[in-house]
Amino acid sequence: MAGNTFGTIFRVTTFGESHGAAIGVVVDGCPAGIPLELEDFTAAFNTVRPSGTFETARREPNIPEILSGVFEGKTLGTPIAVLLRNTDARPHDYEALKDLYRPGHADFAYEAKYRRRDWRGGGRASGREAAARIAAGVIAKKVLAHYPVPHPAQYTACKADVKPLDGTSAAGENRPQHGTSLPITIETSAIEIAGIPCAPISATDELPSEINSKLASIKQAGDSAGAIVQCAVRNVPAGLGEPVFDKLEAELAKAVLSIGGVKGIAFGAGFQLARMSGSEANALDKNHHGGISGGISDGKDIVFQAVIKPVPSIAQEQIMETASGDRISHAITGRHDVCLYRRVMPVIDAMVAIVLADMMLRQGTAQILKV
Repeated sequence: MAGNTFGTIFRVTTFGESHGAAIGVVVDGCPAGIPLELEDFTAAFNTVRPSGTFETARREPNIPEILSGVFEGKTLGTPIAVLLRNTDARPHDYEALKDLYRPGHADFAYEAKYRRRDWRGGGRASGREAAARIAAGVIAKKVLAHYPVPHPAQYTACKADVKPLDGTSAAGENRPQHGTSLPITIETSAIEIAGIPCAPISATDELPSEINSKLASIKQAGDSAGAIVQCAVRNVPAGLGEPVFDKLEAELAKAVLSIGGVKGIAFGAGFQLARMSGSEANALDKNHHGGISGGISDGKDIVFQAVIKPVPSIAQEQIMETASGDRISHAITGRHDVCLYRRVMPVIDAMVAIVLADMMLRQGTAQILKV
């Protein structure tokens, strides 16, 4: 099974199935001397642990085991392997589905490709795999924290002024002054949930009452909802990206679209650019291109929006195809989310960090690491 590794220098390989013994990640290419402790992973997983009314009842503790690549609290420069054991798996919940192809899932596609599949919660196609990405993102952020980021003076007045997919405006912050050195920050928030546009909602924010009521009614009906998530990456140095085929937005798009449930992505003003004139699109005091020009970061905030599809596992009766080609009506039982917005945001955050760490190392700046 190819396609389990991402990155060029900072290479991330995830492994494991949703209801198998464990999942995990191997990160190769991380420079030596980066401080890394178990507590770094614990803090990351504590912020994304399912706890709300509209999230899965599966409660994995995600206690990381660092198997290699770290000694005396610092990276060795060798492959880092992190294991996360599955302690709350319930494979028996899926026995009734082993001969069915669930609509909106990868069941049929996996069987068509491999002539067999792991029917226990989707195997590799499960959202459980995302925990391994979050672990890799922890390491990537530690790498990014070691890079001083100078900012060119020509972008000091630029704002991340973008129009999300619903056409509303979302203004960012002013750029830092020339000569300053600030850490790269990644801010991910939902800007639309269940068809309701909203002010940015982080993974830890309470939902507005209107959205809360809408999701409650959707859950009561045994259905699910989608969302639009926006990501703003601040203090990114100009010059990251590798034309022609490894453009920064192409790498970010591949990273984000590889996340389960993500079905679309748009940078800056996105599809609104089709309705602008050239003079509008080129305005220097705007960020219509999302901080990337010619496939290379230009020093402005990198801003994009991602479309999250409704959760395909719903409690309503649905028409499904069997392995023999028959069609039957069946309702999916088990532990499932109503909306993935909160679960997807930290994974987007992690994948963006992984891309930027890889691009930093590809830029040839590893020698300036402060170890």
